[in-house]
Amino acid sequence: MNGAESLVRTLVAGGVEVCFTNPGTSEMHFVAALDRVEGMACALFLFEGGATGAADGYARMADKPASTLLHLGPGLANGLANLHNARRARSMMVNIVGEHATYHRQYDAPLTSDIEALAGTVSAWTRTGTSAAEIGRDGAAAIAAARTAPGGIATLILPADTAWEPGGGIAPVPAIPERARAADDAVRQAAEALASGEPALLFLGDRAVRGEGKRIAARIAAKTGAKLMAMQANARIDRGAGSVPIERLPYPIDQAIAALAPYRRVILVGATRPVGFFAYPGKPSVLTHEEAETLTLATPEEDQIEALERLAEAVGAPAELALPAVPRPTLPGSGRLEDDAIGQVLGALIPEGAVICDESLTTGRNFFAATHGAAPHSWLQLSGGSIGVGIPLATGAALAARDRKVVNLQADGSALYTAQALWTQARERLDVVTLIWSNRAYAILRGELANVGALNPGPKALGMLTLDDPPVDWVSLARGYGVEARRVETLAAFIDVFRHALAQRGPFLIEVAL
Repeated sequence: MNGAESLVRTLVAGGVEVCFTNPGTSEMHFVAALDRVEGMACALFLFEGGATGAADGYARMADKPASTLLHLGPGLANGLANLHNARRARSMMVNIVGEHATYHRQYDAPLTSDIEALAGTVSAWTRTGTSAAEIGRDGAAAIAAARTAPGGIATLILPADTAWEPGGGIAPVPAIPERARAADDAVRQAAEALASGEPALLFLGDRAVRGEGKRIAARIAAKTGAKLMAMQANARIDRGAGSVPIERLPYPIDQAIAALAPYRRVILVGATRPVGFFAYPGKPSVLTHEEAETLTLATPEEDQIEALERLAEAVGAPAELALPAVPRPTLPGSGRLEDDAIGQVLGALIPEGAVICDESLTTGRNFFAATHGAAPHSWLQLSGGSIGVGIPLATGAALAARDRKVVNLQADGSALYTAQALWTQARERLDVVTLIWSNRAYAILRGELANVGALNPGPKALGMLTLDDPPVDWVSLARGYGVEARRVETLAAFIDVFRHALAQRGPFLIEVAL
């Protein structure tokens, strides 16, 4: 057993069952080991950003890490944008990055780079292997690091000789630490804030926006009069009919400030402090009211569910809570193909158990509110702001949940960053419907021109925000990658083609002309 095989066997024994890969010469012994080891599925991507984005989507749905396999520093660099998103989502991931043999690095071959420096920008744990005999133990340590709360990216750099020389066998994964318990003082202070008579907000993220967390938070709110709100960007929210409806903090800064303005006590539960996505002239960075007190009940690293239970007991929250009935939207009978009508269609047609991967940006700002009453589903978002995650995210989610329909709500400009992942969907025959909002522009940036005070843009500025010269032919592009595709230009056609796509299995793309 060489080092590569000992590493693959250690990963499989540690529960890592999928490798998202785009390998090169330095990783060939790892590639060969994948053939000799049962239990590790492989998904090939044409671009590393697809592999890293898919590993993110997989972790969000599987609640365990997958592996990536990337080629040296440049391969890692190609995947960094979606590793940034995965870090912000606190997704569990074991990154395997090839490296030149230990004795070869001194010669500064063309692909030599500082891989540890690159990896350190997105990784919670980084290590460079030093010997084949130890590489299995390095892999086991990476699994433990990735799975340590709240979850993170562990990057193991694999020099070629540590892969081809004799290995040390399968290594056991060290014990995974339990989530820390929130401090008693944090529970006491939160209870006091809720009893203060001041308008209070439970600001939720991480595990607190999953089903159980929302239910406990709703019981607390029912007793104390506090309001619930989720962070603007969340790794995963389980929602739809029968669950606690919760709004998110809006993305536009003026709307976000207005949404937080009423509250004088803001209690963070698995969430980070609400701050502006960017700095804007004359506007605050911290979005809560200047007189608001912000307290932390439980950090993302801590056990938010247990902390919410203690807070519920402290305030005397009811043991059960009847949820308000949220009607399922009905299909619009007529009208134009525009944002509100699209949201209504989504609310009516999202199938039970679906996974929604949302990188809609401008077009989809109101889709979340429009789908509170949809059939039960999971909603995954762009978490770190680095566009180009939607198609890979949906690909990884579909590999993690093959029995669930995946629907990708996708801005056209962002989709172009990682459109190659459509090929992987076709190769793996994944059950993904991609809805491309084809406004042929970086529409979100048009609004940002005004937000930052860059007024009266001219033809050069506007030209950098448009995608219509020449227009991208999404139907031809998708078919070129092996994915069935249609373009729709009316609301009636959208409803018909979306229904058709939902009724069949396999990847399907709909270009929605806006």
